[in-house]
Amino acid sequence: MTEFDLSRTGKNVELLAPAGNVECLHAAVAAGADAVYLGLGDFNARRGADNFTMESLAEACDYAHLRGVAIYVALNIAILPSEIDRAVDTARQAVEAGADAVIVEDLGLAARIRREIPQVELHISTQLNTHSAAGIEAAARLGASRVTLARELSFAEIASLAEVAEGFGMTVETFAHGALCVCYSGQCLMSSLIGGRSANRGTCAQACRLPYELQSDDRSKPLPAEGAHLLSPRDFCTAEVMPQMVASGTASLKIEGRMKSATYVFSVVSVYRDILDRALAGQDAQPTERQRGVLSEAFSRGFTTAYLTGDRGNEIMSYARPNNRGVLAGRVSEVKDGFVEIATQIDLNPGDVIEFWTKRGHFACPLTAASFTRDGRVRLAPDQKVGKGDRVFRVRNAAAEFADDALEPRVPVDGRVRLVLGEPARVEFSLAEGWRGARRIAAAASPSAVVSAGEAQSVCGYAGVAEGPVVEAARTRPLAREDVESHIDRLGQTPFVLASLEVELSEGAGMGFSQLHHLRSDALDHLQEQLLGLYAAKRRALVEDLNARSEQNVDFEAISTVPAIGVPRKRPDQVSVVAWASNPACARAAKRAGADAVYIPILNYKRGESVLAGVRREENEQAGYPKQKVMALPTVDHDPIVGTREDACGFDVWEYVREGRRVFADSMASCVRAQAYGALVELGPHVPLTNAAALRLVEQWGVARVWLSPELTLGQIADLAEKTSIPLGLTVSGAQELMVTEHCLLMSQGPCDQNCAACRRRNVEHHLKDRKGFDFPVVTDSMGRSHLYNGVELDIVPCLPDLLAIGVSSFMVDTTLMGKDEAHAAVSRVVRALKLASEEGRSVEKRRGTTTGHLFRGVS
Repeated sequence: MTEFDLSRTGKNVELLAPAGNVECLHAAVAAGADAVYLGLGDFNARRGADNFTMESLAEACDYAHLRGVAIYVALNIAILPSEIDRAVDTARQAVEAGADAVIVEDLGLAARIRREIPQVELHISTQLNTHSAAGIEAAARLGASRVTLARELSFAEIASLAEVAEGFGMTVETFAHGALCVCYSGQCLMSSLIGGRSANRGTCAQACRLPYELQSDDRSKPLPAEGAHLLSPRDFCTAEVMPQMVASGTASLKIEGRMKSATYVFSVVSVYRDILDRALAGQDAQPTERQRGVLSEAFSRGFTTAYLTGDRGNEIMSYARPNNRGVLAGRVSEVKDGFVEIATQIDLNPGDVIEFWTKRGHFACPLTAASFTRDGRVRLAPDQKVGKGDRVFRVRNAAAEFADDALEPRVPVDGRVRLVLGEPARVEFSLAEGWRGARRIAAAASPSAVVSAGEAQSVCGYAGVAEGPVVEAARTRPLAREDVESHIDRLGQTPFVLASLEVELSEGAGMGFSQLHHLRSDALDHLQEQLLGLYAAKRRALVEDLNARSEQNVDFEAISTVPAIGVPRKRPDQVSVVAWASNPACARAAKRAGADAVYIPILNYKRGESVLAGVRREENEQAGYPKQKVMALPTVDHDPIVGTREDACGFDVWEYVREGRRVFADSMASCVRAQAYGALVELGPHVPLTNAAALRLVEQWGVARVWLSPELTLGQIADLAEKTSIPLGLTVSGAQELMVTEHCLLMSQGPCDQNCAACRRRNVEHHLKDRKGFDFPVVTDSMGRSHLYNGVELDIVPCLPDLLAIGVSSFMVDTTLMGKDEAHAAVSRVVRALKLASEEGRSVEKRRGTTTGHLFRGVS
C-alpha cells in the first residue's frame, strides 16, 4: 500500500498535455496532466499523428476520466463546404464518447456545434489568432468557454486578456512548451501555396524549417546571417518563468507535441507537473539542472521564452539548426584507424542515439553494446568522417524511454470490509484521501473554476459498495484477517491500487474466497460507474449558461439549416474591380485604369510609410491617395499595452475607422471592434470563411462583403455562392501573402534597435531565396512585423467568366509588389477582362510565369 497526499493548494491552473496516440495519452496521464488534447481523423491540425478513432476515443475518455483527467478533442482546421455536416457529426460522436470539450478554429463549425451540441464546452483554437480584447469578445459571441491565445503575447497582455475573458465568463489558455511557428497561427499559407499542403488543414510541410538566404536588391550574394534557417524559431519553454505564468491569470498551460513520442510527452509533462505544483504552492519553482537536461533531451532547438518577455529578435531564432539538438554529451577525443573515441561528460548507454557535429554538418549514430569498451569508454566507427574536438550530442536517451502500461497510473482507493456474523457481507471502496486526482474529479463535478481542498475531499466520499449473503459461522476453517486482506488486495488487473484497508471480522466467521473476489469486483465496478458519471453530469450543467450567452448574438437555428442546392447563383448585377494599394502612386494609377475603389492599408496611410514595389518610400505622402478608398485594418493589431509594438510605435490604426464608412477587417477581432465603431465591415481572406455556415454567421453579424480564402477551389466557391446572399469578392491578380510574423525577418542580417521608423533596411528590397532558386519578397511594416510573399504572382483573371457565372461580384488586384506602371497595367487588364466576360463571354490569356493558386488544385 502507498500513501498519497494532496499538494496543490490555492489557485487551479490546468496542465494540458498532447496525445498523438493511445500510448502518448497514457504517458500524459502518468506524468500528471490535468487534461489531454487529441485529434480524430481528418479534422485536426495534426493529421500526421496516429490520432484516435471513435472506438479508441471512448476508451480514452473512460481511462482519463477515471483518473480525474479531462479530454479535449481538436477539430481545429478550416472546414470545406462538403465537410461541414461530417465535421458536426464528428463533434457529436466525440461528445457521446465522453469528450469534455472540442477545440475549434472554423467559425461555421463553432456556430453549429453551439446550437446542435449544447452540452459540450467550446474552446477557440489558437488558429483563430486571438491577440486582443476584441478577439476575446468575438469568441464570447460564439458561446465559447475558453480561448487559446496567440503565442505572440507578453505576460502583461495575457494578464489583460485573462481579465477581459473573466468578464465574459470565460478563461484563457496559453502555450507553455514546444515548437514555435514563426508565423501567426492560422495566417500561414506558405506550405499551402508552394506545396499544396495547408497548415490550416493540418498538413503543414514545415517549409519554415528549410534553409533560405536573405538577399537585398543586390542579388550577387546573401546578406550575413548566423545560419541558413532564417524562418526557424527556437522551441518555447516557460520552465524558468513558471511563477509569472501562474500570475498571468491563465487557466491552462498547454504543451505542444501531438507529433512527438510518448517518451517526449512523459518527460516534458513530468517536469512541468513538478514546477507548476511548486509555483502554485508558493515554493521555489525554478527547474533543477536535471530537469533542464530532461527538457533539452526530450526535444530542443534551443529554448526561448520569446514574446512573453518582449523578445522578438534573433535571440528567439534557431538559425543554425531546425531540428532537435539534444544535450551535449562530450567531444571526440581521438580519431584513429577508422575508430573514434569520445570524452564524455554525461553517462551514455547502449540504445542511446548520439549526433556528431562536424565542420561538414551533423549526423546521427546509434550506440550498441559494442560501442563501449570493457573499462566503460565510448569507442565506435561512424560511417562519416569526424575530427578531433568535434562536439557530440545525445538526441535520444534509452534510459528515459517511456514504458507503456494501460493500467497505470492506478487510482488509489481506501477499502473497508465488514464480515459480521448474522449480517450481510459488505465490501466498500472510496477514493483515497489526499489523492491529487480527487481535485480534478471534483472539478468535473462542478462548473466552478476553483475547487477547494474540501470539495476535493468530498469526492473521496463517493463509495462503491457491494453486499453479499449473510455471514455465517465457518464450517471448517474460519477466516483469518490475513486471508481477507490478501484476497481483497488482489487488484492486479484493475485500474485501482489499495492505499488502505479496514477489516471488521467476527471471530469464527467463514466465507469462500471466490465470494470475496466477487464482492471486491462489484464494489470497484460500482465506484468506477459513479466517478465516470460525474463527467456526464457536468456537461449537462453547462448547457444553460453556454447557450444563454451565445443565443444573444446568433440565430443558430438559421445557421444549422442547410438549404437544398438549387440553380446556380445568378450573375451579380453590380460588379466591381478594386485595387489594394500601399502607396499613392499605385492608388492613383489604379483609379486611372478603371478601379471602382482602392483599398489602403492603414499602416501604409501613415506619413512616410507608403510601400512601392515592396519598398518603403518616405517621399510618398498620404495627400496623394484618391477619395474613393476603403481603409484596411492590419491582420495583426495588439491592444496598446506597455511592451507591444502598438505602444512603442504610438500609432493607433483605429483613428481611421469612421461610423458609416466601409472598412476592411482581416480578423474577427477587427470585425467586432469596427462594428462597435459603427463602420460597415468587409471581411478579408485571413478570416477562415470556407463553408456556408461560416458565411451565414458573419452575414447575421452584419458583414457587408466577404473576400474569400485563397485556399478555395472554383467548385467550392460555387458551392458557397449558392448558399449565401452576402456579396463575395476574390483576389485575382498580384501578390499573395504567405506569412505575417512578429519577428522581423530583416533582423537576421545583424543587430536591430527596433526603431522601425528610422530603419534603413526597410528602404531596400529584400527577399528570401530557397534551395530551388525561388525568391520570396519580404516587406516589414511600420510596426516591425514582416510580411512574406509568394515569389510567383497570382493570375486567375482568365477565369473571370466562370467566377461571374457562379456569383462572385468583386475582383481585387493586389499591387503591393508593383510599381505604378505595373499597377495601371494590372488593373486595366482586369477591367478589360471583365468587359470581355460580361459582354462576350470570352476570357483573356493567362500570363506566363504566374499561378492560379488553389483555384483548380485544391488543398490537402
